[in-house]
Amino acid sequence: MGRNGSGFVGIGAVSAYGWGRERLWDGLATGKPAATRVDGYGHADGGDGGWVAHVPFGGEPEDGLSRFARAMRAAAREAVADAEARGWTPGRRVGLVHGVSLGETDLWREFYLDCGGERPVRDYLAQLPSTPVAMLMKEFGFHGPAMTISAMCASGNAAVLTAKMWIDSGFADDVLVITTDVSLTPENVAHFVRLGAAYTDSEPLDGCRPFQKGSRGFVPGEASVAMIVSERAANPYAKLLGGAITHEAFHPTAIDPKWEEIDACYAGALENAGVSGQDIRYFSAHGPGTKQCDEAEAAMVERFFRPDTGIYSTKPLTGHCQSASAMLELALAGLSYERGRILAPVPVAEAHPQLLAGPVEMEDGLVFKSALGMGGYDTGVVLAPPS
Repeated sequence: MGRNGSGFVGIGAVSAYGWGRERLWDGLATGKPAATRVDGYGHADGGDGGWVAHVPFGGEPEDGLSRFARAMRAAAREAVADAEARGWTPGRRVGLVHGVSLGETDLWREFYLDCGGERPVRDYLAQLPSTPVAMLMKEFGFHGPAMTISAMCASGNAAVLTAKMWIDSGFADDVLVITTDVSLTPENVAHFVRLGAAYTDSEPLDGCRPFQKGSRGFVPGEASVAMIVSERAANPYAKLLGGAITHEAFHPTAIDPKWEEIDACYAGALENAGVSGQDIRYFSAHGPGTKQCDEAEAAMVERFFRPDTGIYSTKPLTGHCQSASAMLELALAGLSYERGRILAPVPVAEAHPQLLAGPVEMEDGLVFKSALGMGGYDTGVVLAPPS
């Protein structure tokens, strides 16, 4: 990929804080988690209620029957409008990459459990993964390459790197990148709790403490986040310098304790971006608060970056939005560059010495965005200020 002028020029977001990127930013600025206690999610303590960060129902009814379809369309529409307001004009070949792990879970759940497998053909088509992509391409009149990809929790990093490769190779002039995860059915959440990665039986800050003592994992979250990636952006939020993807080839959920592929990923990302680890000022961690991720990422920070590289993870506030998580965090990094502030959570326990102590003024420098996806996906993306 190499170092060139690709950047993020438009941002759209739907999160548990509400519909729109300003709701996301303002919600984080409060320092209060987006999760609320919801009936039906009391999986660990035997109670009925549990803490999850749901996207609230909203959006445009004509965009689809589900929160998934409406959130995806709304995030994409906001990103395109934002890009155009910042001076972007679509090229001839605008592509689309949609990162997703579980699509339309609400509709599929209803299809099997409530409808007995019967549904009008038009409504059944809405459940298929090709339909939301097709409808977005039609809405905007885009004719470049389009596809859905999945790298689980690393889907956002994988999606923007795919977009950059398309642009660098000449496959596309610009790419609309979206990641959507609106999949928090009680059944899906229950299994993440049983895996030991998530919890719902206490408030987010009581247990989700990335790089802090006493962390139990993550509170499940939802989001849809979109960006325009373009080389022709006159006023980008951030420059996309490059990155890398490796695979553990080790275990369905566990990280290889030798950390060899994470090491290779970080080294490859820095090389691909044309920078040194000493250039990295901030480390936007995957940071779900699980023991294996905290240990691996802390070791990589010590190995590759400066002693004053600031570490932060927003998952205690947003929840872990699965396939949308990395994209949400990339969007926040772009907004941080523009607004001069990183909205890091305030630590609540004994912490890694490089963990940011809460919201801070953003200094000039590069951001390394790490995302480690379940199934063995290791990814890193390097961002730079827009000028």
